[in-house]
Amino acid sequence: MDGVRQKLVRMRAGAKLRVLDLFAGCGGLSLGFEAAGCEIVAAVELDPDAARSHGINFHSGDHRHVISRDITSTTPTQLSKELGLAQAAAAFDVLVGGPPCQAFARVGRSKLREVADHPEAFRHDPRARLYIEYLRYVDACQPLAVVMENVPDILNHGGHNLADEIADVLESKGYTCKYTLLNAAFYGVPQMRERMFLVAIHREVGASVAFPKPTNWIDLPVGYGGSRSVALKLVASNADSQHPFFVPPPPASPGLPAAVTSCEALSDLPPLYAREMVKMGALTRRAQRFDSPIPYFPASELSEYARLMREWPGFEGTSALRDHVIRYLPRDYELFARLAPGDQYPEAVQKAEAMFEAALADMAKGTGARPRRGSEAWRRLRNSIVPPYDPGKFPNKWRKMEPDRPSRTLLAHLGKDSYSHIHYDHEQARTISVREAARLQSFPDGFLFAGTMNPAFKQIGNAVPPLMARAVATALLHQLRSRQSTGEQMSKSYL
Repeated sequence: MDGVRQKLVRMRAGAKLRVLDLFAGCGGLSLGFEAAGCEIVAAVELDPDAARSHGINFHSGDHRHVISRDITSTTPTQLSKELGLAQAAAAFDVLVGGPPCQAFARVGRSKLREVADHPEAFRHDPRARLYIEYLRYVDACQPLAVVMENVPDILNHGGHNLADEIADVLESKGYTCKYTLLNAAFYGVPQMRERMFLVAIHREVGASVAFPKPTNWIDLPVGYGGSRSVALKLVASNADSQHPFFVPPPPASPGLPAAVTSCEALSDLPPLYAREMVKMGALTRRAQRFDSPIPYFPASELSEYARLMREWPGFEGTSALRDHVIRYLPRDYELFARLAPGDQYPEAVQKAEAMFEAALADMAKGTGARPRRGSEAWRRLRNSIVPPYDPGKFPNKWRKMEPDRPSRTLLAHLGKDSYSHIHYDHEQARTISVREAARLQSFPDGFLFAGTMNPAFKQIGNAVPPLMARAVATALLHQLRSRQSTGEQMSKSYL
């Protein structure tokens, strides 16, 4: 408790709040909290490329900070010692991160409390290990606040509301907890990304938890509303008694500025005409590295969002982009050009079949005969045009973006393929580049990603959008620095 009070004195004297980011990835949460006025002191991340990205961007590549660390074998004391910091209880004011929670399905509230009360219990229940490691850091660091982010399904995973169970444990440790669902498009991100945020504030602070008010408006597609309803099913059925920590998402008003569109986010970036690049030999099957700078395309007028991405303080873009690289997908470029915005995989297969029939007809004109159905020539031609997946099993595998709307959710699967985000420009006829994915996730142009194309895509897909994190951080800092203590007072005074 003394550590918490010392941090309160320090904070109220005007010092920056010091953040430790666990399961940090490349640093989406870190960037948002830094932009809100915090100091990013340290991070723990297992993936080597993501750990390097975090260290490069927040610690100038300091060798101590670019090292990947396994939270199960790195104690808070070890971390502080390795980084040359004070003891963990004195070094960090805010703990942020999103431990993988799928492992806790079917564990149950009583089991989580048992594990939390008996730190060695994880040896007998490995499903709870990562959660326990996170709690171990909470115990050791005594933060003024904890912020956790995760997928909406954490509210209804295997019949359990895991967010509620986590909040229950944190409450037992002296924190006031609330959680809700937020969509990134309501906070200036050109992406419709739904996530759960849990915020816990130590009771010594004397503040209630409130979430940021939306700054933008969009009428979300039906699928997002349906997913939210499924995630909230347990909350809705037991709102009064079983789930006391949930609060409804702050309402957005149609009177707010429209959500940032994909075109506003991407149109100022240099065009990449994939078909021409292949013909010229500029795009091949080789690994796509970040070693060929591409100058910005001259833009007569920048959108407000594009200007922010170019001029983000501390992460300003240079004269050229090094990670504006795309996948080599020669079979599909002509098909991409024919897709309409919003088309998904069934439409793609339908149009590919039409292209195949046209190619058969052209072959017949040239040779006087069509290849026999099922023959080697027939199969070879078909495979060069028609993608192989069953449209009934993979209806959402492909999607051509809509220029006048935010993009759909970016996933870590971007590291394997990018068909979920086909560029809206018919002439460019390609999937999005690494830098375009970063733009859609609200990473500024000066933010660097370690590794090659696939690891960078994965890092971006896994990240918390920095603008969304900034909104959460700004609301939290207001609450921490306010001496008011009721949620009603906080909501009136915020923004």
